[in-house]
Amino acid sequence: MKLKQRFLIAAALMLPLSLAQAADLKIGFVSIAKILNSAPQAEAASKRLEREFAPRQKGLVEAQKSLRRLEEKLAKDGPVMSESQRRNLENDIRSQARELNRTNGELREDFNLRRNEELGKFQKQVLDVINNLAREEGFDLVINDGATLYASPQVDVTDKVLKRLTSN
Repeated sequence: MKLKQRFLIAAALMLPLSLAQAADLKIGFVSIAKILNSAPQAEAASKRLEREFAPRQKGLVEAQKSLRRLEEKLAKDGPVMSESQRRNLENDIRSQARELNRTNGELREDFNLRRNEELGKFQKQVLDVINNLAREEGFDLVINDGATLYASPQVDVTDKVLKRLTSN
């Protein structure tokens, strides 16, 4: 029992010391969502991806239109077509639909890979800016919105990070 009392007394004596140390900490908060929505690098990456994938997307739209025309032809002329003509048209429709699905899947996969590459580059740049800002301004801890339940505007350094990203 005496050991327990000594431990509690020691803990109580150390409490003011740990509170004083905590008061000396400088903590900052960064909203990654705000950076992704506001940084010029994020917008530039989005435009690069759009330009890169626009021709393939256009080709996909054209293939969809072509398939739709065949389906409309089958619906309109199917009843008056010979059995072999209708079967050939149905086979063409199935073949084009399969090809369209395959092409669409490849486009999505390629786009996701490129988007992840761009996002990785941007995240590294943001992390470098945050680390430099933290060192220069003497922050002991900088947290993001991924695990933060509350951050007062007093510790929010997001605008400072955005300012540095904008000036790069």
